[in-house]
Amino acid sequence: MFQLTRSFVEKSQKRYINYKKLPPPILQPKVAETGIFYNNEWHKAKSGKTIKVYSPTTGEAIAEVEAAGKEDVDAAVISASKAFEYQSYWRTLNASERGNLLHKLASLIEKDAVLLASLETLNNGIPYVYAMSSLLKLTIRTLRYFAGWADKYHAKTIPMDGNFFCYTRHEPVGLAPAVALGNTIVLKPSRVTPLTALHVAELTKKAGFPPGVVNVTVGGADVGETLCKHPKVDKISFTGSTRVGKFIQTYAIDSNFKRITLELGGKNPIIIFADFNLKNSVDGCHEALFFNQGQACTAGSRAYVESKIYDEFVEKSVEKAKKRVVGDPFDLKTEHGPQINQSNMDRILGLIDKGIKDGSVLKTGGKRIGTKGFFIEPTVFADVQDHHTLANAEIFGPLQQILKFDKIDDVLKRANNTQYGLGAGIYTHDMEKIHYLMQGLRVGSVWVNGYGVIGPQGPFGGYKDSGWGRELGEYCLQQYTEVKNVVIKIKKKSS
Repeated sequence: MFQLTRSFVEKSQKRYINYKKLPPPILQPKVAETGIFYNNEWHKAKSGKTIKVYSPTTGEAIAEVEAAGKEDVDAAVISASKAFEYQSYWRTLNASERGNLLHKLASLIEKDAVLLASLETLNNGIPYVYAMSSLLKLTIRTLRYFAGWADKYHAKTIPMDGNFFCYTRHEPVGLAPAVALGNTIVLKPSRVTPLTALHVAELTKKAGFPPGVVNVTVGGADVGETLCKHPKVDKISFTGSTRVGKFIQTYAIDSNFKRITLELGGKNPIIIFADFNLKNSVDGCHEALFFNQGQACTAGSRAYVESKIYDEFVEKSVEKAKKRVVGDPFDLKTEHGPQINQSNMDRILGLIDKGIKDGSVLKTGGKRIGTKGFFIEPTVFADVQDHHTLANAEIFGPLQQILKFDKIDDVLKRANNTQYGLGAGIYTHDMEKIHYLMQGLRVGSVWVNGYGVIGPQGPFGGYKDSGWGRELGEYCLQQYTEVKNVVIKIKKKSS
């Protein structure tokens, strides 16, 4: 449910100092909602099938949720379509009242923050301190931000030649995430981590959202494909892999030319110059990569370090990785939890072996921790070359790769030599270098002297294979409306 973002960077250590101020987690949070949610009611799957949900910390099943099939998806889409009908209650609701509903939902999430963070830690493995201090806070801030936009996204009047009055309207697309603009939604969370999404579905009902405005179906690739091909769905917003994003693009075009927003993979470079404080750059790059065990599309996985400080940077990065606290994600001192599941852990361990065979030098880590759960040691590779597998694959795991550079022109070319273009970082005080790199980097976000800062006000998205469109900020709103041009013939212009 909660997208993984990092606003820690230089502030991360301060947050850990203040961890005692966080409310304690619920060690065994109750999983209350496990059904399919549409028309403001909970339903069993029509097929009778269920999906087991596991804890990555123990590898044990923690819940069974209803597995949606085609009939369930149809029912959810019909529910959303009915709520979106012309002259429906939702379509005629004042924009300010839509904003109030989002504020109410934000307040309910705030009230249940400990439970939601505990569910996310249980189901996702993210350390509770991160779930509480980052994910929940960003979720609440984002809801309140877009609540404020509900009655402020205005159209325009256009001075047209002749005796005509011309204006535009921003109309909701149809089934889409931007509830603030009057859309209705069918949400499909990951079948691996659905628990917080199901809880929030119940909160939308408590907040007073009309039936059919918010609907949730849990399932695998078949459910996603059904939604993407459904003729009554007008917009798809997807966060996930580039491979799946390409399927969605095809489905959208082959069905009814759905509008799509895709936030996909990344292989994000961070360029570190010798003039910047070494400790701060090491700390920033460490958190940029190891946040949520590297399971973030924005992970700073390629650290390009100026040659004159390379050896010292590697040495201090290794020291930092060795000190990272790995353990039970419910423990407030834990910084590093498990990978999401067995298959991802095995894939990452395979990439570690491939990196060693390619000639990358393993400096620390590289092994599984224990036999219970899916823990991998914080891992650092040095002497990584651009043609090595580790420098090209989106690893989505706790593997830091440190590369060396001498010239700024060269490192810019190397940083851009990837199919991805999500984000990049720069550490230097030299404004000429900052502007040169900022303009040359083919990415959607450039973070200077502090990596991965994401807030609801700024647009987020990528170039190239990292996706289409933008999430967050005013630019996001453009993704969820259709612009209608209206021209009225009048007798005579008055102005």
